[in-house]
Amino acid sequence: MTLLPAPDSSLPADAELPARRQAGGAWHWQPLRGSGVPLVEQLVTHVEGLVRSHGLRAGMRLPSVRQLAQDSGVSRDTVVQAYDRLAALGLVHSRRGAGFFVSALRNLGAPQQPLEAAMRVAADQPIDTPYLLRNMFQQGAVPEATGSVGLLPPQWLEPEMLTAAIRSVGRSAGISLSGYGLPQGYGPLRQQIAAYLQAQDVPVHPEHNLVMVAGVTQGLDLIVRLMVRPGDVVLVEDPAWFHIFGRLQAVGAQVVGVPRGPGGPDIAALQALAAQHKPRLFILNTAVHNPTGQTLSAGVAHALLKVAEEHDFQLVEDDTYADFHPGQPVRLAALDRLQRVLLVGGYAKTLAGSLRVGYIAAHADRLQQLVDLKLLAGLTTPQLGEMVVHRILSEGQYRRHVERLRARVDKARAQCLRRVEALGWQVPQEPQAGMFVWADCGMDSELLARRAAEQGLLMAPGVLFSPRQVPGSMLRLSVPLAQHAPAWELMARLVAQERRR
Repeated sequence: MTLLPAPDSSLPADAELPARRQAGGAWHWQPLRGSGVPLVEQLVTHVEGLVRSHGLRAGMRLPSVRQLAQDSGVSRDTVVQAYDRLAALGLVHSRRGAGFFVSALRNLGAPQQPLEAAMRVAADQPIDTPYLLRNMFQQGAVPEATGSVGLLPPQWLEPEMLTAAIRSVGRSAGISLSGYGLPQGYGPLRQQIAAYLQAQDVPVHPEHNLVMVAGVTQGLDLIVRLMVRPGDVVLVEDPAWFHIFGRLQAVGAQVVGVPRGPGGPDIAALQALAAQHKPRLFILNTAVHNPTGQTLSAGVAHALLKVAEEHDFQLVEDDTYADFHPGQPVRLAALDRLQRVLLVGGYAKTLAGSLRVGYIAAHADRLQQLVDLKLLAGLTTPQLGEMVVHRILSEGQYRRHVERLRARVDKARAQCLRRVEALGWQVPQEPQAGMFVWADCGMDSELLARRAAEQGLLMAPGVLFSPRQVPGSMLRLSVPLAQHAPAWELMARLVAQERRR
C-alpha cells in the first residue's frame, strides 16, 4: 500500500482519535444493498462527503479495515478498495502500522478560466496555429458549438462500440498488454489494414510495407524528420491543413504552397514551382481534402505523378479523411505502387481521437528507416489501442459504423451549406464529402474570428490554411456546427454589425 506524507505535526493530539468517536456520530455508514451502486462506490462517496464538509478533519484516523468491515457487514476487500480509492483522490493517506488518516485538503490552483476568456485574443496577438490548437483542446470546448474543431461530437462516434471493444480486449489480452509490443506495431492489425488497402488497389504487405504510428500527426512527423533537412523545399497545398506548416518550419524547411483547385493541385503551377525550387517532398490530401472537401481527379493524379517523376520529388499522401469518401477514391499510392508515394492514415476522425492509432504505408526500402526513427522517437506505439482497433475492424463493425457516420456527416454538411447561404456567404467549391465547409464570408475572416472568440465561439480563419499567411475572407466551418443554432445567431449578428460599419 502506498505511503503518503504524515499529517502536519502541529495538529492537536486528539486529532488522531478514531474518526467514529471524534466525529460525534457523523461517521454512520450503512451499505444500501440492491441500490445498483457498488458498495465500494457508496463508501467512497460517504467518506468524501464527510471530508469535504469537514465532518472529518485533517489528521483524524479512520476506522480500521477489520473494524469497519465488521460494523458495516461488508467484506474487508470492499473497505480496502474504498480506502485505496480515497487515497488516490488525495483525501486520505496511510501510515505504516497505524492505519488511514484524513489528509489536509489543499487548493490545487485557481479554477480554470471560462472557455470564453481563454479564447480572447489581444489586439496585437495573431490568431495562429498554436492559438487554434490550444483552444480546440480546451477543457469545456463543445465540438458542435465550435466552428473550427477537427473532431466530430463524441456521440456521433458510437462510443458504446468502442467501450465494448475495450472490455473484450481487456478480458482476452492477458499478459500481452504488459510488454512494449512490436516496433512495427500489432501484427494482426497490420494484417487487417493491409487487406483493406489491397482491396483498394494499394500493394501493401503487412511486414514489408506497414508501420503503426501514434496517429497521422506522428506519421507525418516521422516522414518529415526522416526525409527533410534544413533548407530543403517542401511543397504543400494552398489551402491545406495548417498543422503541417509549423512542423515543416520546425525542421528548417522552406514551405512553398501549390494552389489547390476542385480536382487537386494546379498542375501548371506545380510544374513551374517544381522547376524553380527542386522540392524534396510534396505533402497533400487526395481523398477528401482539408479544408475544401474536394477529391483528387484521375487526370490530375496521373499528371501529378509525371511531374514528381520528372523533378524527382517524393509524395506524402495524407489519407486522414478517406473514409468519408463514398466509394473508392483515387489514390496516388495505388497508381504509383508505393514507388515514390508514402501513404499515411488513421482512425482518430472515425473512432476516437484518444486512441492515437495510425499507420504509414511505404516502399520496403524505406520502411526500416521509419521503424528505426519511430523507436528513437518514442519506442513502440501503445498496443492496447491497436488491439482495440483490430477488434473493431476484424469483427466487421467498422464498415457499418463508417456508413452510418458518413450519412450523418453528409446530412450535417447539407444543413451547414444551407446556413452559410442564409448568411449571404459563398462557397466557391461545394465540398464533395467530409466534415468541413470552406466558405467566403465576404469580410476579413480573422477579424470575424476575433469577435466570435470574445463571445466564446472558436473559428478558423483562412489565413491559417495558407503557407503565405495572407489575410482574406475564407473561413473553415466544421459541419456539426450546423446543429448549434446559437452559433449561427452570433455569426449573423457579427456579420450585420460589420455591414453597418
